[in-house]
Amino acid sequence: MSAGRRRRREAPMPATGAGLLRFFEEEGRGLKLRPEIVLIAGIALIAGVVVLSKFFPV
Repeated sequence: MSAGRRRRREAPMPATGAGLLRFFEEEGRGLKLRPEIVLIAGIALIAGVVVLSKFFPV
């Protein structure tokens, strides 16, 4: 392990932010999607709802 990494892990938690900086540095397991995919999926969902609401009005 390099000295820089060792220093970062042993560094004290910041007093401000309640340690949130340290939390967001860590990579977690899970599904990794590109932002473009999420954006396209959201637009497709909205379009699907609009189209279905035209064919099946309440």
